[in-house]
Amino acid sequence: MLLDDRVTIATPEGVSLELVLAGVGSRFVARLLDTLIQVAIIIALALGIYFTSTPGIVRAVVRVLLFLVLFGYDVPFEVFNGGRTVGKLAAGIRVVGGLGEPIGFLASAIRNILRIVDFLPVLYVGGVVSMVATRRDQRLGDLAAGTIVVRDRFPGLASAPGSPATVPFEAVATWDVSAVDQIDLVTIHQFLDRRLSMPIPIRAYFAGELASRVAPKVAGAPYQTHPEYLLEGIVVAKQARA
Repeated sequence: MLLDDRVTIATPEGVSLELVLAGVGSRFVARLLDTLIQVAIIIALALGIYFTSTPGIVRAVVRVLLFLVLFGYDVPFEVFNGGRTVGKLAAGIRVVGGLGEPIGFLASAIRNILRIVDFLPVLYVGGVVSMVATRRDQRLGDLAAGTIVVRDRFPGLASAPGSPATVPFEAVATWDVSAVDQIDLVTIHQFLDRRLSMPIPIRAYFAGELASRVAPKVAGAPYQTHPEYLLEGIVVAKQARA
């Protein structure tokens, strides 16, 4: 029985991508850790101003930095670190767009500016109420930005390799791929062509879904073959027999 909230997204590969939404607990842990980091930075900057005789322009720059730490801390992490702040990385969650795509600067800025509203009336009560009440567990900032927060770790699914593997024909010479039809082959090619541009969790999920779909049509492949190796092996075996 699945107790996690999930969202299903149709993809160009013909695969229905099922993302596991992050719950209130994991998001609270992530926010708590990020807040502690923000507080530590702010205290360090404030103490630096208090105990040193810095020029006025330096003090002005520090005040700007304080503002950015307070209101812009999340944005660079979410945009340049795959939707993950330090807290989200520790909690195993990430922010993505409504279709599972990487989050952009504008969306990240919107969701984090509206964090002030989510905080009201106190301690993110507004955000928690919104997450409980919405189908995709979105706080008000997520609703405005069109983003969702999902789990970054998928139980039971191995991470995909960071670069394409080269499958020699000798390794798949005994595979019988005659049952794999042209539609399956086109779908596999589409995934293999686009996989390096996908975030690792989404790439791993796609590979697992496609492999589980075509695996019953392949005879002779080793048991528990890595999904991407299986997909590449099918392509190599098909090309060799063409």
